[in-house]
Amino acid sequence: MLRTLEERQIRFVRLWFTDVLGTLKSVAVAPAELDGAFDEGIGFDGSAIEGFARASESDMIARPDPATFQILPEPDERTADSARMFCDIQMPDGSPSWADPRYVLRRALSKAAERGFTFYTHPEIEFFLLKNRPGDGSEPEPIDNGGYFDMTSHDSAHNFRRDAVSTLESLGISVEFSHHEVAPGQQEIDLRYADALSMADNIMTFRHRPGSGMHTHMSLFEGDRNAFHDPADPLNLSKTARAFLAGLLRHAREITAVTNQWVNSYKRLWGYAARGELVEAPTFICWGHANRSALVRLPMYKPGKANSTRLEMRSLDSACNPYLAFAVLLAAGLKGIEEGYELPPGAEDDVWSLSDSERMALGYEQLPHNLGDALRVMESSELVAETLGEHVFEFFLRNKNEEWVDYRAEVTPFELRRYLPSL
Repeated sequence: MLRTLEERQIRFVRLWFTDVLGTLKSVAVAPAELDGAFDEGIGFDGSAIEGFARASESDMIARPDPATFQILPEPDERTADSARMFCDIQMPDGSPSWADPRYVLRRALSKAAERGFTFYTHPEIEFFLLKNRPGDGSEPEPIDNGGYFDMTSHDSAHNFRRDAVSTLESLGISVEFSHHEVAPGQQEIDLRYADALSMADNIMTFRHRPGSGMHTHMSLFEGDRNAFHDPADPLNLSKTARAFLAGLLRHAREITAVTNQWVNSYKRLWGYAARGELVEAPTFICWGHANRSALVRLPMYKPGKANSTRLEMRSLDSACNPYLAFAVLLAAGLKGIEEGYELPPGAEDDVWSLSDSERMALGYEQLPHNLGDALRVMESSELVAETLGEHVFEFFLRNKNEEWVDYRAEVTPFELRRYLPSL
């Protein structure tokens, strides 16, 4: 790494980490300072970072992980001579910080490793391209009017995806697919399978946009063997996979505040858009074989191929903190394995098209309707509290409850349009 810095004449190495909410943080150091950064870390005021520390315990250390070193691409002169590394956050005595989202995921992965499992994920990251930057009172305007898999006439969307894929590949982040999604201006770039920690780093490198989904494919491996695959099962699902899936379903409501952490996240989870248009977001807790209306889907793109057996969780928001989201997904699945949860029958029908009474008769429980509902369920969850750790759990709830109170006190444009003329 040090030889590469010298050969490529890199002037700055950007050390990255995230706060509890998943906001990317960065400090730039000169290559000459890296030996000290590896030996002693970079000190900073943790009380100034969302969810890290109180003012009375503010000293913290960012220690770079050399395995994450990458030269940054050169979109302009400002980043032409930079590299980046992700950091693990430590206390002054060198112990891991319980507030570090990366450490939360490391703990969850260690628990899986104790059972001989490696956790792999593959996210489908969706985002919107807009003609303008909202915030000055203007409505967001999509950059095109394309639909699912359209080769749009607007070159900007196609060129953006091509440039984004090239940039990711230059950073060593493998991309599997890219295409136009369902809504006008909506794009999707799918990252190739990787272990969950590397994938969370990749998602933060990719960056994330609120308002779109991030269908996440998951599998557990025991060495080179896919623990989710059983050739004797009609669906190729092993007992391990069935118990893991049962855990995701049983704890789905508890983990939703983490996987969908913003007020805006719940605009997806209604199942229908404001104009009655069907959207591909789950509303009810069920699973299905190749059923896109289910919360968890069993894809069957390559039947019989052991390594392709996986589960697809369809509720995640692409603006989640991926470290925390992957940690609670893994914890819920492992709980199902540890406790031997029984998997309920799969949903074969289009769940969105059923009536409320039909869904009730079939036992399909709903996901939380809004952030407030999700937080109330999370507050009583032993699983989420144990997985996140006391510090992150309490900060997350406190921060998100404040966001919910602020949102409820806000007078929205909808209210002005709907009620001002008549009230």
